[in-house]
Amino acid sequence: MQIVKAKTAGFCFGVDRAVKLTYELVEGGHRVATLGPLIHNPQCVADLEARGVVTAPSVAGVPAGYEVVVRSHGVPASVYDEIRAAGLVCHDATCPFVAKIHRIAKQASEEGRTLLVAGDKAHPEVQGIAGHTAGEVFIFADLAELEAWPGPKNGENGIFVVAQTTFQVTKWLECTSFIKKGYTNAKIFDTICSATWARQQEAEDLSQRCDLMVVIGGHHSSNTQKLVRVAEKHTRAVTVETASELKAEWFQGVNTVGVTAGASTPSSIIEEVLNSMSEEIRDEMSFAEMFAESEANLKPVFAGKVVEGTVTSVTPNEVQVDIGTKHTGFVKLSELTDDPAIRVEDMVKVGDKLDLVVEKVNDQEGVAYLSRKKLEARKGMEEVAKAAEDGTVMEGVVTETNKGGVIALVKGVKVFVPRSQATMRRDEDINALVKQNVKLVITECAGRKIVGSINKVTAEANAAKREAFWADVEVGKTYTGVVKSLTAYGAFVDIGGVDGLCHISELSWNRIKHPSEVVSVGDTIEVYVKALDPENHKVSLGFKKAEDNPWEQLKTDYPIGSTFTAPVVSITKFGAFVRILPGIDGLVHISEISNERVEKVSDVLKVGDEVNVKLLDVDFDKKRISLSMKALLNDDEQAEEGEE
Repeated sequence: MQIVKAKTAGFCFGVDRAVKLTYELVEGGHRVATLGPLIHNPQCVADLEARGVVTAPSVAGVPAGYEVVVRSHGVPASVYDEIRAAGLVCHDATCPFVAKIHRIAKQASEEGRTLLVAGDKAHPEVQGIAGHTAGEVFIFADLAELEAWPGPKNGENGIFVVAQTTFQVTKWLECTSFIKKGYTNAKIFDTICSATWARQQEAEDLSQRCDLMVVIGGHHSSNTQKLVRVAEKHTRAVTVETASELKAEWFQGVNTVGVTAGASTPSSIIEEVLNSMSEEIRDEMSFAEMFAESEANLKPVFAGKVVEGTVTSVTPNEVQVDIGTKHTGFVKLSELTDDPAIRVEDMVKVGDKLDLVVEKVNDQEGVAYLSRKKLEARKGMEEVAKAAEDGTVMEGVVTETNKGGVIALVKGVKVFVPRSQATMRRDEDINALVKQNVKLVITECAGRKIVGSINKVTAEANAAKREAFWADVEVGKTYTGVVKSLTAYGAFVDIGGVDGLCHISELSWNRIKHPSEVVSVGDTIEVYVKALDPENHKVSLGFKKAEDNPWEQLKTDYPIGSTFTAPVVSITKFGAFVRILPGIDGLVHISEISNERVEKVSDVLKVGDEVNVKLLDVDFDKKRISLSMKALLNDDEQAEEGEE
């Protein structure tokens, strides 16, 4: 029979950090008390207690003269307040991944958002997370509990969604899918520890190839029990804390046994379990297999080496690869691509072969961190250098802006484009270039200093467009253009290699204070040529349509003598202006307000009053309209006299 041990079994980074810190304090002569059991492993906790470490249930339970260790699970913010109030020396061993969730919880509180936590309500990590926000918190263990939730009390502020670092991956994907559909203003943070992703994925893969899975870890350890649930979906799974719990009958009729361990399981216990298994279960390797493994172990792996990796598992944040040695290779999403919108599973799949460069090697943990992006950048650098020599036009995407200009990614290489070389106009917004595909030439390539110009390519393309434009343009012709920049007096619109000015008065029939009230940079709009100056290459454009002219609507809908109700929009000494249509106001002269003498207009009317008026006259040339309130009063009196 064969035994296969998972590469990811045992202490995770956070637990290992907490345990090492505590042992170092003890060996340094410090008297130490941990807030609760340091890790979910009774054997480790017992060993620490034998060395004098006290497990305190709370801050009040810390003996005098002892220093406090906050375990990797973290604690609520109120506990830190208690520690400070008690004047205790504190060693914070909170896992950095957990501390990150604490910061998100605090941010949710500051922004008035509801915090959703996927996890076990009774787990100290989840209690600690909930204790870092003062706002509404909802903790759910699975999709059923989430679906039963009535929703946030204040839905307008939105929600933050986080997960316990050891939450089951498949459950998390189910829950986040539900949240995305039901809450469009939700911000989801991927907080499951990358080691947890890898450990659960490996347990899933391994359990499909084994007749039995043995999971080593504390019976009360959350991540250990999750490994059991992941494995038992595919095969028979058992859990043990120590080698003494192994039972011979478990292995009857078993050909292959898989072994993994929770994040709180020391390597000494894992080795003890493996050594206690019967010789029949041990992995008996042939001489050829041992020689092959030895050869693999001897293959040098160092930073900068180019290797070929075969994808063994894929998670939302990283890819695990086999590079032909005992090192487990990891490629983070950020080292696969610069595109934040792309998903890992859309880029690679299990079995794919990738060319990678080694970034960092940890021989002690048997891990190698790799990058495809940096290898592509290395190859791209050669192409960029060649393009700088021969003037080849290259394509790239603008990734960011800074005070000096923009950064474009070309063949994986960052190229700086100065502000003066990024756009054709000085007042053009360079932020509009971000995430845009651009063509550029490399003007300087010296070491890490790589400079490019978008303008040179754009200018050449625009020259041909301008020539074609001036050969064909005429007053009244319509063009579809893009708004390139805004000024106080109008908008400049690119209508095909030529920028025309659409004056502020030509943007709207209504009175506007700034062009931004009508258009924005980047808008695609339809304009027509109002005037041309071929000598100085200037084009005046119009945007507002004749059919939208409110004065034409006035002619049609408001004949002389018509009556209507309209709001007072301003008061003057000589009368009140009433809004008839957007952009058109008529004057009710002070003498036309009432049959009685009006000394002061504001004594009778105020802005916002709805008044009944009669249209007396319209001067379309001077854009003046005369209205009367008194005329309607006279009409009413005459009607009453007629009835009498």
